[in-house]
Amino acid sequence: MTKIETPCILVCSLDDRTGYCFGCGRTRDEVWAWSKMTPETRRAVMAELPARLETVERKPRRETRRTRMARERSAV
Repeated sequence: MTKIETPCILVCSLDDRTGYCFGCGRTRDEVWAWSKMTPETRRAVMAELPARLETVERKPRRETRRTRMARERSAV
C-alpha cells in the first residue's frame, strides 16, 4: 500500500466564511475525496493551500504543529 501525502495537521475545523479547514486549508469535499484523488490533483490542491490559509478568519485556539515548527525555526 502506498502512503498518500496529506497536508492534515489534525486540527480539523472549518472556517464558516471560506469553508476551508483552518488546520490544512482544504474544503470538506477535498478532505472526503483525498484518498480517491490522483497524485497530480492532490499536488494541485496542495499548491493552493498556503494562499487559502491566509484567508481563513478563525485561528486555532492551540498551537498547531505548523506554528510550533515556525516558532522553533525562528528561534535558531
